[in-house]
Amino acid sequence: MNIDDWKTQIKRGTLEFCILLMIRQKPSYGYEIISTLEHYPILAVKENTIYPLLRRLLKEGYISSTWKESTEGLPPRKYYALTGQGQDYLEAMGKEWDNLLATIEAIKGV
Repeated sequence: MNIDDWKTQIKRGTLEFCILLMIRQKPSYGYEIISTLEHYPILAVKENTIYPLLRRLLKEGYISSTWKESTEGLPPRKYYALTGQGQDYLEAMGKEWDNLLATIEAIKGV
């Protein structure tokens, strides 16, 4: 495995967590999520990655969606928001993430 393969594995494992963190801050639409993630190259993804993930999160009840008309004459956008179940899931993920980081720091000897 090379470093690019390893980075892909890291992205797969953290993308869901990051998307839920973003949606918790404010309801967002798919392209907005993609654009935000582009600011963080290790997390940058294409539509064919984001939309299936959003559909799965919807199906599992962690997020909800609503269509909103644009005030700029653009087509309506589907906004995603965190549900109560999603908030609980995100809190559990956050605890596991903090535990993982603390473990890695301990192993690194920092």
